[in-house]
Amino acid sequence: MIFIKNNKFIIIYTCFIFLFSSYILWDTFLNTKIYQVVDNSSSINTNTTKSKKIKTEITSNTYKDSNIEINIKEYNEYNTQIYVADILVNNANYLKTAFAKSSYGKNVTDYTSSIANNINAILAINGDYYGVQETGYVLKNGVVYRNTPSNREDLVIYKDGSFEIINEKEISIEDLVKKGAYNILSFGPALIEYNKISVSTNDEVGRAMSSNPRTAIGIIDNNHYVFVVSDGRTNDSVGLSLYELATFMKSLNCQTAYNLDGGGSSTMYFNGNIINNPTTNGKIEERKVSDIVYIGY
Repeated sequence: MIFIKNNKFIIIYTCFIFLFSSYILWDTFLNTKIYQVVDNSSSINTNTTKSKKIKTEITSNTYKDSNIEINIKEYNEYNTQIYVADILVNNANYLKTAFAKSSYGKNVTDYTSSIANNINAILAINGDYYGVQETGYVLKNGVVYRNTPSNREDLVIYKDGSFEIINEKEISIEDLVKKGAYNILSFGPALIEYNKISVSTNDEVGRAMSSNPRTAIGIIDNNHYVFVVSDGRTNDSVGLSLYELATFMKSLNCQTAYNLDGGGSSTMYFNGNIINNPTTNGKIEERKVSDIVYIGY
């Protein structure tokens, strides 16, 4: 009888653990909660000429108007296809972020291309996937949505367009806003700080493989930025390690560079088209994300 009771207890306990674990996974990765609907257009600088007719010059890999100039280049480094958007703007207000489905929340996602298309972005990359995290600063286009610090290394983009790497445990989001912070990207790690590579060959994100599709953002000079996305996990494109990505960003003369969400999330959108080959579950297709970084009006 004691043996039978013990077996029943073990079975009940095992079932409880399984159900509890399943709930945690569902709540973490699948359960969608919208906390606030956001008007992405409200972030647009009213001093821009969005409402006016702007003369543009557009090709398959370039965009140019009186305020924004973008050139897309492709590289093959480390047996990997890498896509670089070289960006010049005359005002940092054209560098923005946007939420999936215009909503701040948990597991609220959409494709990078869909988010970008909905806000008429000229150029976009996936962001930091804040929506799967319970902590970590969320500051988008000057609005604070979450002020709970994590132990992550963030990229702060200030109103004047300058970049700074910070640790959330060392400064409050309120103090950052007082300093002029306009967007915070909370994924990491930093790839380049003060013109020097800040990762080693052993650094990696969580349990990620050493070679992956990657997304990064960097600043070269005042109002001069690069968006970088690499393919990976295919026979034609192996993917990059963090150190390889950092080395590549250094070759582009970045003063500061930062790693964003990668893997299946890595997507570059330009002039209505997906430029790279996003890879999700072995297929060439986009993965839905919670937010994007973009250039536009």
